[in-house]
Amino acid sequence: MDMTRAVSILLLIVHCYFFWHAPFVAWGIRSTITDRLLSQIEKTGLFHAFNTSKQLALAALIISLFGTKGRNDDKLQYRATFVYLILGVCIYYGSYYTVFLVSSGKTGAVIYIAWTFTGYLLIIIGGAHLSRIIKIKLNDQDIFNKENQTFPQEEKLRYNEYSINLPARYRLKNRWRKSWINIINPFRGLLVIGSPGSGKSFFVVEEVIRQHIEKGFSMFVYDFKFDDLTRITYQTFQRYKNNYKVTPEFYTVNFEDFSRSHRCNPFDPATMEDITDATEASRTILLSLNRNWISKQGDFFVESSVNFLTAVIWFLAKYEKGSYCTLPHVIELMQLDYDKLFTVLRTEPEIETLISPFINTYLSDVMETLESQISTPKIALGRLASPQVYYILSGNDFSLDINNPRSPKIVCMGNNPQKQQVYGAILSLYISRLIKIINKRGGVPCSLIFDEFPTVYFNGIDGLIATARSNRVSTTITVQDYSQLKKDYGRELAEVIMNIIGNVISGQVMGDVAKQLSERFGKTMQDKTSLSINSSDTSISKSKQLEVTIPPSIISNLSSGEFVGMVTDNPHEKIDLKVFHNQILKNNIPARANSPVPSQKILRTTSTIEIQKNYLGIKNDVSELAEKVFDLLLNDPQRVHMIINKKDNQRN
Repeated sequence: MDMTRAVSILLLIVHCYFFWHAPFVAWGIRSTITDRLLSQIEKTGLFHAFNTSKQLALAALIISLFGTKGRNDDKLQYRATFVYLILGVCIYYGSYYTVFLVSSGKTGAVIYIAWTFTGYLLIIIGGAHLSRIIKIKLNDQDIFNKENQTFPQEEKLRYNEYSINLPARYRLKNRWRKSWINIINPFRGLLVIGSPGSGKSFFVVEEVIRQHIEKGFSMFVYDFKFDDLTRITYQTFQRYKNNYKVTPEFYTVNFEDFSRSHRCNPFDPATMEDITDATEASRTILLSLNRNWISKQGDFFVESSVNFLTAVIWFLAKYEKGSYCTLPHVIELMQLDYDKLFTVLRTEPEIETLISPFINTYLSDVMETLESQISTPKIALGRLASPQVYYILSGNDFSLDINNPRSPKIVCMGNNPQKQQVYGAILSLYISRLIKIINKRGGVPCSLIFDEFPTVYFNGIDGLIATARSNRVSTTITVQDYSQLKKDYGRELAEVIMNIIGNVISGQVMGDVAKQLSERFGKTMQDKTSLSINSSDTSISKSKQLEVTIPPSIISNLSSGEFVGMVTDNPHEKIDLKVFHNQILKNNIPARANSPVPSQKILRTTSTIEIQKNYLGIKNDVSELAEKVFDLLLNDPQRVHMIINKKDNQRN
């Protein structure tokens, strides 16, 4: 390389000596040997054109620059380097015009030679700098290591009769590629997690609703902010209702607007097979109204309240074939004075073991304990005692067997964020009864969607996900953060829910949940580059090592519509690339945003008088029920002893 550069310099010197020979002679810089040598070189045609020898000198210089080795400098910039090169080339070739600008031969020669060698030196400096920065600047733009953390993802559409397929795009190295999030087995559960505004509902839940209705699923939608998802569900149902073998009915439950609500009795005696159903229902509604009881299950007073409410529910389920078995009747029956209440309840043999401890405590006059056992559920359920709630809960427009092959249903139940504590308890009861009814063989495929899942509480969600797979029940749960789930469901159940669900789609989340998801996604082999610069040399070493596929910092900085996650596969449908980090491409199907949610069949005109009449009728039903029971006992000598009259007993 040094010899090539020497040849370049020599060619440039000979070029200047040949074309400015007269000034050199005047200066006395000549000899017979050099003149004879120049005459021989001239015969080769090297100096026939003015710039031929100059270009050859520049070519030799460029060749020598390729072999330049110097200490790399991380402060060198491409901009300054190219300024040197461009300026050098301009001066190098622009020196030719000094011939026309300067008339004096000696002055012109000096200026030309000075300009030519100045341009030549600038080209050397620029070329040397370029060779010193080209190796060190290769990965300088990826300061967050994003390119190195990309990985191959599933690009093939895997479609089946139950699948949820979300189109997406992802980045592999420095290129965007199309991909698919293929949830081919939704019956193993789908958890959608992300902070507010991350796009859970818009990008994922709405697509689950659309695709499952398109494939003929029956459906239950818990719409926390009614009627956002309800409107989407209704519009999609209207679009694809011809896809069903048996067209389902569409129902809504809403405690705010009765013109857009059906009535449904969660204690329908036809769906309550034994006393365990009453126990589960009482536990659900009490724990929903008193969330701090979730961690105290098994305590004396908690279990006493559950047993008492179970006894009341099961009594009404058995009395006159369940004609009074509704939650409003349960609430009103609990408000009777103890003499009447215990007399009525003890007439049902199946609840004798449940109610006898309360009767004994009452007759023993241990009122402080009795009040602690009974007043708590009475106070809790008293929050639900309103004409509007009574009206919805005391009707029977539809049943909760939504996956019944003969009469499938699509049901949307709406909450109100401002009244979520009261309405959430009722909706929890609906959901608890619904999952008990549908988790049976022989039903049509069913999709359960819970928006803002922690706002409702019911036991059995883990069992539903674990066992309902064979009954073709798909469960989609959305939460904002794992800590929210722990607060409302307790640490143990929250961990079970997080770990038992097979399909996970996560938007932006922080803290422990980001770390937990990162560990769940595993590791990939990534390139590592280390740079060492000292006073004499620069060394770059490259290696490969296992690193986390998606670090917690990436999950914490996801944009809206950008998701990470993992899917599951089937034994006969294997998916090798289960982990993904991509942007979901929203399928913008035209939506009629202002179309009414209910059809004309749902619309009803409910007056305040009708609601109040229903409310007073329930109170009268309970009063008449107590009178009937007392009349029967008074007219039956073998059972008259069952009447409790504590004042008479104390007087005797």
